[in-house]
Order: sequence, then C-alpha cells, then structure tokens
Amino acid sequence: MRLLVLDQFSDAGGAQQCLLELLPAIRERGWKALVALAGAGELFARIGALGFDTARVECGPYKSLMDTARFLAGMPTLAWQIRGLAERIDADLVYINGPRLLPAAAMAGIRVPVLFHSHSYLFSGMARKLAGISLRRLDAWVVGSCRFVAEPWQPFVRPERVSVIYNGVVEPALVGQAVPPARGSHIGCMGRIAAEKGQREFLVAASLIHRALPGCRFSIYGAPLFSDAAAIQYDADVRAAAAGLPVEFQGWVTDIYTALAELDLVLVPSAPHEATTRVILEAFAAGVPVIAFRSGGIPEVVEDGRTGWLAGSAEEMARLAIELFTGDPARFAAVASAARESWAHSFTLERWHRQVLEAMERATASGTTLPPRPPGPRPR
Repeated sequence: MRLLVLDQFSDAGGAQQCLLELLPAIRERGWKALVALAGAGELFARIGALGFDTARVECGPYKSLMDTARFLAGMPTLAWQIRGLAERIDADLVYINGPRLLPAAAMAGIRVPVLFHSHSYLFSGMARKLAGISLRRLDAWVVGSCRFVAEPWQPFVRPERVSVIYNGVVEPALVGQAVPPARGSHIGCMGRIAAEKGQREFLVAASLIHRALPGCRFSIYGAPLFSDAAAIQYDADVRAAAAGLPVEFQGWVTDIYTALAELDLVLVPSAPHEATTRVILEAFAAGVPVIAFRSGGIPEVVEDGRTGWLAGSAEEMARLAIELFTGDPARFAAVASAARESWAHSFTLERWHRQVLEAMERATASGTTLPPRPPGPRPR
C-alpha cells in the first residue's frame, strides 16, 4: 500500500506522537508512505530518521480552523500541494492527522479513499461545519480516539465509516511497585502547557494538598507548543501562580516513563473538551495512580475507584489525593494494579497498531464513490 500522510503540525504534540509511533508499524507491513507536514518543526528530522520521505505543505500557523481570511485564501495552494503529493506517490490512501487539512483535501479532487484520524474534540460552529462538509464531500472514513471525539462527525459520515480506536502506548522498561512513600509524595502534571491541559487547576489542587501534607512536592512537565502566543502567555501565568509553592517546572520530556518513575501520583485536570489524553494510559502502563477530571473522553478510559479516580473540581481532586496518601496503602496499590491490567488488556501499542492498520485496509478496499473531477490548474 502507498500512503500520503498529512499532518497540520510538525511540532511534537499528542497527535503527532501517535503518528511517530504508527509509522514503524506501517514500515513493518512493507507499505510506503510520504509524510507531508506544515511548519518547520522537529518532526521532519524524526520522521526522516524512521526512513520515510517528507514534504512541507502550507497550512498555518493559525489559532483555529477559521483563522481570518488567511486560511481560506491559502486553501487553493494547499489543495494543489495535496493533489500533487498524492500523484507523486501514486497514493492508495490519504491519511489525514488533523482537521485543518480537510477542506483543502476536499478541494484537491484526489481520487483515492481518505481516512481522517480525529484525536481531539472540535467545537461546534463554522470550523466543525466546514470540516464536516469536507468529510462528506470526500466520502471519508473517520477514526476517533474516543466516542466523545468521534460523535461530532457522525452527521457528516456514513455510520459504517466511523469507528473508535482508543490510543495505545508502549510498555515501560520497568514498572515500580505503587506504594505511598513514608515521607512526602511527588505529584505530577504532564502535557503541553495550555489552558485545556489545566496547569492552573493543578496549582489550585497542589496548594490545598500542600497545606494538608507539607512534605509533598509537585512537578509540571511540558512546554507551550505550536508557536501559540496564548499558550506562551499561559505558561508565564502558570509560573507566576506557582510562586511560593514547592513546584518544579521540568520542561518537555521525551522519555515519559523516566519522568513517571519519579512520581507517586499523576493529576490530570483537563478541560471539558479533552479527549482521553495519552498520559493517563502511560501512567496506567507504568503503574502510577491517576486522579483526573471527569472531562470529555476521560471517563471512557478511567473506571472511577477501580483503575483511577475521577474528580469534578480541583478541590475534589485535592481531597482525593489527601485521602489516598493518608489512607490504606493497599487501596493505593490495588488501583495501580487494576490500571496496569487495564492497559495490558485495552491500551497496548500493539493493539492500537493492529486496529488502525486494519481501518486503513478497510478504507483502501472500499475504493471511492466520488464522481471524477478535472485536476484543475496550479494556483497562482
């Protein structure tokens, strides 16, 4: 199979990490892929090191799908690039890893099946409507990372072409024994620095935990990505709010399991539109207990009280953490063990690879029902 892979970013966010982990499985199948990315980030080098050709497409940066007239004005050029890249590799399938590329793909007149991998929730409004109309025009297949993420696309895509495939994560080299330490605890928050990841809410919980358990220390792992001015300002605000608390800013980490090995508990105070967030699955695999907000798709992967805990606020999150560290250690260990079993049953990387590649094969076997269209001239 020959794939044209499109991503709207070339910085390493969660969806891009998924792509990096999918490419070796594509290579093992003997498939060929051309990976086209927007921007000038580190993914070009990392994908090249995996043995795949890369290309650059013009898409952004934008704050949202409908960022002023620049997005609309740039679509003809992006469409022409996508069509040219599909022809260059003689693609059997176009795999789209971000919604900003959908309108241009629909405009491109590509004559092969399209699979859109939806990793995050797109708010209702013109952005979702434009992406949805594009999916309908493409007669696309959709893979959602959870039911919460997949549901908005159902009005635009044939029911049999929408599937949910939960993310998978690699197994850590070592799994520690989850036992609350006798003296203090190390509590972490992991993910890119952005309002939707909830670092400010983490600090609220950290302050309450610190008052009750002064020996606890806290770490925030991550950095603002995608050259987003709002995220950079949010990072500054978070650092200012952390003044006076025993909080360390660890920056972006490439080896998540080395970081998790230093933690006794992970807090995930994500915004209501969060998907399932990879760090929960990574904490499950590493045997580190998780307390997360009841946000978006998170309740689809965390069974409250058995594989982790769900909270409705920073205050409830803090209360659960305090009870955890002052209560029966056996409960702490039992939840960590159940979470590890949940990962082994449902969230391994091998299972994710298999299901995503099967979805690609189904889409390719379907062919396309779109009427033929002329290729059109190159934009000026």
